[in-house]
Amino acid sequence: MIVDDSVVARSVLGRMVDGTRRFRVAAALSDVRAALAWLAEHRVDIVLLDIDMPGIDGLTALPDVLAAGNGAKVLIVSSSADEGAAVTVQALALGAADTLVKPGIGTFGGRFAEVLEERLSRLVEPHAEPVALAHAAASLGPVAAPNDFDVVAIGASTGGIHALSQFLRAIPASFQVPILVTQHLPISFMSYFAAQLAVLGSRPCEVATDRMRVRPGRIIVAPGDAHMRVVRMSDGWSVRLSDEKSLSGCMPSVDPMFESIAEVFGKRALGVVLSGMGRDGAEGAKRLVEVGAKILVQDRASSVIWGMPGAVANAGHASVVLPPDELGRLVARQGRA
Repeated sequence: MIVDDSVVARSVLGRMVDGTRRFRVAAALSDVRAALAWLAEHRVDIVLLDIDMPGIDGLTALPDVLAAGNGAKVLIVSSSADEGAAVTVQALALGAADTLVKPGIGTFGGRFAEVLEERLSRLVEPHAEPVALAHAAASLGPVAAPNDFDVVAIGASTGGIHALSQFLRAIPASFQVPILVTQHLPISFMSYFAAQLAVLGSRPCEVATDRMRVRPGRIIVAPGDAHMRVVRMSDGWSVRLSDEKSLSGCMPSVDPMFESIAEVFGKRALGVVLSGMGRDGAEGAKRLVEVGAKILVQDRASSVIWGMPGAVANAGHASVVLPPDELGRLVARQGRA
């Protein structure tokens, strides 16, 4: 379904979607109210949603569209979704699966059609096969005790910002264990992303710089152009940034972060893998398990793409498989003093 107040944009986007031969346009509507009414009676897999529309704008409507879509993925296609724009991170935090900058009318070209098809295909790629885990319950089990981890390291990609928002909202401001986050995002998004996490997590959040100290009660996010590792100091821990090629090809990559906390914290580390495409984090998770640490992963049903969490779960490295809000509550319980 396409929701855009421009008849030209609806027409051009519609031709591009139908031209993929893999997707078809079920409806092309000019405003949010019409879209919500249509979704009350019909199902779609993906909604292409504009932001700047008269009446109810796309960002305001996004939670309602997601609820009415009953599982449909929302791809924001808007000129407002410029790289680094605050609205982009806001949309992702609210649950949009992805964003795409809509070019000006008359400048839609072949390259945009290719990118659109790639984004659509990404959202409907088969998820990793479900995994049966006898221990995928709402606790770490009897082997875990309160205060048995000194750091929480989180890896995420597509769909991860919304999952992060749910995870962090479940953790109280009194939680003092430092939180490290590697989220696949361009460098231009990072400053606003950190500001959003500070609000969501009710604690200071900073973009990592080389030799930054890891301190209690704070969040540190990997920059968009470097991997974030942790090293031990005589009086605590600090961040080291590096830009070598990673196994996953991602920059930043979750694997170096996980590998470093396995080396520094051993079994007192806690890894979390949220929604994302690919396998980034799977090798690092293996190393964490080898040193006796626990890995929590987002469940398939709540993930936009169950690639990253699915890879960890299917390898048998997940201690828990749950929705992100439940993971957050679990971490908060285990981290209480």
